[in-house]
Amino acid sequence: MERSDYRGRFAPSPTGPLHFGSLVAAIGSFLDAKHHQGKWLVRIEDLDTPRTVKGAADEILSTLEAYGLHWDEDIIYQSRRAAVYEEAFHRLKDAGAVYPRACSRKEIADSALQRGDELVYPGTCRSGMAQGNVARAWRVRVNDTRIAFNDRMQGNIAQDLATEVGDFVVLRADGLFAYQLAVVVDDAAQGITDVIRGADLLYSTPRQIYLQQLLGLTTPAYMHLPVAVNAQGQKLSKQTLAQPVGKNNAVATFFDVLVFLRQVPPAKLQHGTVEQLLEWAIANWKTNVLSNYRQHPV
Repeated sequence: MERSDYRGRFAPSPTGPLHFGSLVAAIGSFLDAKHHQGKWLVRIEDLDTPRTVKGAADEILSTLEAYGLHWDEDIIYQSRRAAVYEEAFHRLKDAGAVYPRACSRKEIADSALQRGDELVYPGTCRSGMAQGNVARAWRVRVNDTRIAFNDRMQGNIAQDLATEVGDFVVLRADGLFAYQLAVVVDDAAQGITDVIRGADLLYSTPRQIYLQQLLGLTTPAYMHLPVAVNAQGQKLSKQTLAQPVGKNNAVATFFDVLVFLRQVPPAKLQHGTVEQLLEWAIANWKTNVLSNYRQHPV
């Protein structure tokens, strides 16, 4: 299927090498872009500098190349884009959409509501700061906003921001811009039309759509791929000691990723090359087999 306007991306955080779960997102986003004859971009989300591991970005890029995943345009590094995020933040500030928070984490936690594994911000300090207090962070007012969208894989998703999330941070207490703001600004700057990523980010999407609306930005199409989990049901990550994917066994691992994504590659391709696997996978990429499929053990 050809779509000359298609622009997808893979946006890893350089907190360590790629593991199987992050490779699923990389391959899935690449296949969707190339199946639609589109462009595939890479963005290094190194905005959270305290968590960035030296050399991890280069290692990630080297691994992508070993799997035949070559990007079509220059790589963007979030750590170099503070001025762009600052401009977007001031637009929100000028519109009265954000406010400073001086409350401590303990004050917020004491009054927060529990929803699943997350705390819903209850609006503590929303009415303003006492004289002499210093702003710790800036949050977006969500009011009674309900955001709904159709995910290409997960179907209709709706979220009431006030009751399920609460006012959320766009400028952190340490002076760093939050992920939710940066990703929205960068997707717009890169002209991203389709965001293909893991289902662990599914419920971040309404916040991003809300920011897009506040900033007058176009909302891309979204598709959230199943998340790879370990035997205990935990998402594969550095925290759960997920092993890095190797570069020397790229064919076998690539084949496993395709099987995880419910593609059905011919068995003979296990003995072929990465290029042969890619050629087959791009031509035969199917997403309907993944409907409502959010996580799976590996």
